[in-house]
Amino acid sequence: MKYSVTIFIVLICTVNAFAQKGANPIIKNYGTIYEIEGAVNPDSEIEYKIVVDLKTLQRDKESINPGLNNVARMLNLHGLGGVKAENLKVAVAIHGGATDVILNNEAYRKKYELDNPNLKLIDELKEAGVELYVCGQSLLARNYEHEEVNTQIKIGLSMLTVVTTYMHKGYHQMVFN
Repeated sequence: MKYSVTIFIVLICTVNAFAQKGANPIIKNYGTIYEIEGAVNPDSEIEYKIVVDLKTLQRDKESINPGLNNVARMLNLHGLGGVKAENLKVAVAIHGGATDVILNNEAYRKKYELDNPNLKLIDELKEAGVELYVCGQSLLARNYEHEEVNTQIKIGLSMLTVVTTYMHKGYHQMVFN
């Protein structure tokens, strides 16, 4: 019996020694990332200007959109690498399969009979200075009314015009499928 308990304790300690604790330096409750020993970090002295083309389909309507979570991960990875939040200028153009994330809770509940799981993540992204847009063409294609859009989200003419406008301002495009 003592032998079994000793082996159990050793196994637990070994597993815990290899487990990494996640980090959330900018977006506190989403986009958890991990330190990678010896990895090359982003340049902490420059300003990053990124426009994200977000069209990731949210298959599980009870969970947050994986593409939106990747925006949080991107911010947290830069933060972990030493980039200050004020040096991250990020805009997100939401369209296509990701469009439902922009619905206010009432509209989401009407469509899926669930609370919109993306609302708290959207709040944290906005608090971090992220500009969020929805493609007006995607709204029209899905018959969504302006009143159904979360007030934290701006309605753009289209994803194309949002992305090209930001690219003209020196932003670099990332596509989250």
